[in-house]
Amino acid sequence: MSNTTSTNFIKNIINEDIKNNKNDGRVHTRFPPEPNGYLHIGHAKSICLNFGIAQEYGGLCNLRFDDTNPSKENVEYVESIKSDVRWLGFDWDDRLYYASDYFERLYEYAVQLIKAGKAYVCDLSAEEIREYRGTLTEPGKESPYRNRSVEENLDLFERMRAGEFSDGSRVLRAKIDMASPNLNMRDPVLYRIQRAKHHRTGDKWCIYPMYDYAHPLSDSIEGVTHSICTCEFEDHRPLYDWVLDALGVYHPQQIEFARLNLSHTVMSKRKLRLLVEEGHVSGWDDPRMPTISGLRRRGYTPEAIRDFCERIGVAKAYSIVNIAMLEHCIREDLNARAPRVMAVLRPLKVIIDNYPEDRVEMLEAENNPENPAMGSRQVPFSRVLYIERDDFREDPPKKFFRLAPGREVRLKHAYIIKCERVVKDEKTGEVVELHCTYDPQTRSGMSTETRKVKGTLHWVSAAHAVPAEVRLYDHLFVKENPEEDDDFRKNLHPNSLEILDSCLVEPGLAEAAPGSRYQFLRQGYFCLDPDSADGKLVFNRIVSLKDTWAKIQKAQGGK
Repeated sequence: MSNTTSTNFIKNIINEDIKNNKNDGRVHTRFPPEPNGYLHIGHAKSICLNFGIAQEYGGLCNLRFDDTNPSKENVEYVESIKSDVRWLGFDWDDRLYYASDYFERLYEYAVQLIKAGKAYVCDLSAEEIREYRGTLTEPGKESPYRNRSVEENLDLFERMRAGEFSDGSRVLRAKIDMASPNLNMRDPVLYRIQRAKHHRTGDKWCIYPMYDYAHPLSDSIEGVTHSICTCEFEDHRPLYDWVLDALGVYHPQQIEFARLNLSHTVMSKRKLRLLVEEGHVSGWDDPRMPTISGLRRRGYTPEAIRDFCERIGVAKAYSIVNIAMLEHCIREDLNARAPRVMAVLRPLKVIIDNYPEDRVEMLEAENNPENPAMGSRQVPFSRVLYIERDDFREDPPKKFFRLAPGREVRLKHAYIIKCERVVKDEKTGEVVELHCTYDPQTRSGMSTETRKVKGTLHWVSAAHAVPAEVRLYDHLFVKENPEEDDDFRKNLHPNSLEILDSCLVEPGLAEAAPGSRYQFLRQGYFCLDPDSADGKLVFNRIVSLKDTWAKIQKAQGGK
């Protein structure tokens, strides 16, 4: 993992502000999610950026929920977001805020705008407002209600709050410029009527502020110095500035950076919600999802995700990051920390004919060759074993160095065995059993052991192995950029999940706790899923051992 502290254009801005003693040298950021879904890895980048900058400069970072749209928000999302931020390794201390904390102040600010002649109540429908707005090449038309008197606007706005009017019948709009080249400045809506129960304020309000109005004022109220957001808000920055300047309140600086786009997935909460609601995945925490909860369940570590966010950096330009880079980060992290164990995913029975039937040997096996401090464990060896079905070929191709009739291989941590006889199912012709012999002078670590063979296989003892279900996950979409097509769902990977229900693992895993991570030798990295219960083990494959990102970097001359 990278230990270097990198710089970027946002830090350059902050460094210049500190040099000029802007904001008295303070650095105060915020992470402002809307509680309308689960966070994904794009949010992880923003979390790491906002909380990370505050830590680096000895400043503060708030967690603030922009809960201004009650029809799509609930407490489940609030709690999941708090859990995700903590899991990533960050804490907001006593700075947990909600835009709903400020509803009364936001209303008073709106009244102030009306009194200043900078806001008015408009009776146009949402469709009419769109028609009046104009296009990128044509100016908009002024609403026929734009020149209502201050007194009439104050009266109507108060009655909107009192619930006298139906949903959608009236809005409060800023009075800016219907000919502005920026469509966001063409008298944007500040408040709308919406009768929906709010998860915190209940039925107290029936009018709710728009995000573009609530967000700058929330930043201002909290004393935020640098309001860091993604580039889609760059065109909204003039409105951010207008709201604060029109009210003459404290003015934070909005800075935009490129959002994270990850290959073979989608990064829109709306689209992720569709995948959940339509049953394409099992839920927001499905291990195929790019949500933080999905990545956590799959077995990703917070360290790997923070490392990934550091490596991709912060830029202005749009780009798609290859998901192989994220996979590389988790491999690199787990390589040093994950214990090695043996697991057979597609078992094939092996009987060692010359090994005593009643004998069980306990063999020493290293837990992690990359980290000797992790020590070793004892694994049982007996006459009847299971190996991986793919590790045997009755008619082996060239360069196949695993088991075949008449051939020898080494069993990891154990002995060299030789395949003497093959037993097949009489009806299907499928190989069901191998009879082998072993050389007792070839036990791993013996000083007398001089023979060498090309193949080494993992295995489990039949009498001691623990049954397990293994879930093999692949990319959720077959296409690098699934959103290129009209319907992104057409690019869903039909085989993104394969369930193997006859797997066998070392007996030492019987007491593993959910969330425990292992390297299954020659298979990949796996994590025990919360579905494990009543003695049934369920493992998710986090990532395979094959590192495509490392190969990409090597081909490009990188490290």
